[in-house]
Amino acid sequence: MMCLKFLSLLCMCVLSISMLGKENENTENYRNNRPPLFQKEYMELPLGSIKARGWLQEMLERQRKGATSQMDVLYPEVMGKRNGWLGGDGDQWERGPYWIDGLLPLAYLLEDDELKAKVQPWIEWTLASQQKNGFFGPDRDYGPEPGLQRTNSKDWWPRMVVLKILQQYYSATGDERVIAFMTQYFRYQWNTLPTVPLGNWTFWAEYRACDNLQAVYWLYNITGDAFLLDLGKLLHRQGYDYLDMFLYRDDLTRINTIHCVNLAQGIKEPVIYYQQETDERYLQAVKKAFKDIRQFHGQPQGMYGGDEALHGNNPTQGSELCSAVELMYSLEKMLEITADVQFADHLEKIAFNALPTQITDDFMARQYFQQPNQVMITRHKRNFDIDHGETDLVYGLLSGYPCCSSNMHQGWPKFTQNLWYATADKGMAALVYSPSVVRAKVADGQTVEIREETFYPMDDRINFSFHLLENKKKGVTFPLHLRIPAWCREARIEINGKLLKTAGGNRIEVITRHWKEEDQLTLVLPMQVTTDTWYENSIAVERGPLVYALKIGEKWEKKKVEEHQEKFGKFYYEVYPTTDWNYGLIDFNPAETEKVFRVEIDPEKQKLVFPWKLENAAIEIKVKARKIPQWQLYNETAGPQPYSRMYSVYPDALPDTEITLIPYGCTTLRITEFPIIRK
Repeated sequence: MMCLKFLSLLCMCVLSISMLGKENENTENYRNNRPPLFQKEYMELPLGSIKARGWLQEMLERQRKGATSQMDVLYPEVMGKRNGWLGGDGDQWERGPYWIDGLLPLAYLLEDDELKAKVQPWIEWTLASQQKNGFFGPDRDYGPEPGLQRTNSKDWWPRMVVLKILQQYYSATGDERVIAFMTQYFRYQWNTLPTVPLGNWTFWAEYRACDNLQAVYWLYNITGDAFLLDLGKLLHRQGYDYLDMFLYRDDLTRINTIHCVNLAQGIKEPVIYYQQETDERYLQAVKKAFKDIRQFHGQPQGMYGGDEALHGNNPTQGSELCSAVELMYSLEKMLEITADVQFADHLEKIAFNALPTQITDDFMARQYFQQPNQVMITRHKRNFDIDHGETDLVYGLLSGYPCCSSNMHQGWPKFTQNLWYATADKGMAALVYSPSVVRAKVADGQTVEIREETFYPMDDRINFSFHLLENKKKGVTFPLHLRIPAWCREARIEINGKLLKTAGGNRIEVITRHWKEEDQLTLVLPMQVTTDTWYENSIAVERGPLVYALKIGEKWEKKKVEEHQEKFGKFYYEVYPTTDWNYGLIDFNPAETEKVFRVEIDPEKQKLVFPWKLENAAIEIKVKARKIPQWQLYNETAGPQPYSRMYSVYPDALPDTEITLIPYGCTTLRITEFPIIRK
């Protein structure tokens, strides 16, 4: 009898503890970091909660009609049925997973069943490939075959890309097989890494260990398995020591010290690991890294000279497309953890400047490298760190190196996925701006829909409308977090047409309110023309999140690739200038910038669904300039940059003229860093 009473009491205790756990689960609408991990301010929403609208929807649609939906047809030797990630004897490494890492979120953002059907065989083969010890994926090396990577099939690195894919798949579908699969694989890593470390096959896994690390923390937040935290420490130890590199060495002040994509992916590692070991040095290291990159390798569009190794800040050095999309992903992950406005500002700068221009309008060709001062795009050997058949600057499907053809697809889908976040105070956060709609739970679990209507970044007004899917008459109270960019001097926030408050830049403003059906909030971010100093004391012109570059006439020519060079694709495009480019700006008083640069806005072009095109540029900036006769082509590239404010040859021989600047993302050819001519 006593035993029965004891068992009954024990059951009640267990039930109470169980219920307590469920209550704790329900105190948040979305999963935050599980203790002892650092508690984040912002949490990613399930894939599909955010939908693109307006021009951003158009970008996703162009991907759907373009290469993203048909890489298996356009690049069958790698993406076809022989791919090792479909069980074949073909390419065993990163390119197949890279493609799916962008195709999967695109499929679910667009709710496209055909694209989902293309993704699913990759998911199913991967899940079915897991062995009893937890290992998964290709496990057999094959002999050499041109254009394929058939060795190092067991390398840790490509599996890190697949982990990202599985995270997204689970986020969209809730397929519980992913949790068991990843748990088993991480146990395999925990048992195997001590004797078969990350660098066993190639060095890529060491430099990119953070993509593995973030997946470990993601799974820990779901399962709470304690061994995952031990695995996190092990991955951090075996990965490249970015803390040491960023804080204590001078690697970022020199060239050729790190691969450009390794830097773009690895720069987030200290912030990712900070969640487990909250040492402020990890955050300081990343801030210092960005500062050093800006000073020694930085480019105005948010990227850095890296063609392929880190290569200084000359505006004719290339910047790789893989670096752009990977740095965007790194900034997205760091923003979620730190709530640092700098990361959101930087993310927008890359997305609105570097990304649109490096891929053709139909999303069928891309550059391997882009240049800030890019005046001729031809098949030619340039002063890059590496040369791939002289095709690194031309537009093509496989020109340069095909990793970018595989990896470019993640840029816009993941940008869309990170426009909105859930907040720790049960609200919503708009930290990056583009036309969109989000549906999510707030307060005590009530579902709301917020529609963001805007032509931003081509306009400074962002309109939010609130729609309550439950209790429309009663309303709901929750906080809305809004980022005020650092470039904005004073933002205006209006509620239902009336000014609520103003807010200075470089902060996140929180509006806590009892929201009612069809409430309207307008965020106005006035944009002023500013200039910044770059290589050889040149300047670049910015307005809001957009960088502006010289409008140069373009002549496109389609060229065939020789049969023996088909690894670079079957065709490529060269682009030639039809107007002059060798201008310097007339010296001016920085205090009179608004007078020197005249902004002209075309309200009809602002409404165009595809703004990233020379003829569609909605905003032009007029400024006085003068041609510099000595500044000529060198190696089919803009020649050595004239040093600014010391250039006074023929000061009166050539007349001043007015030139037109347009958004960088609308250009193909351009001058972005201008010499300054002292009168």
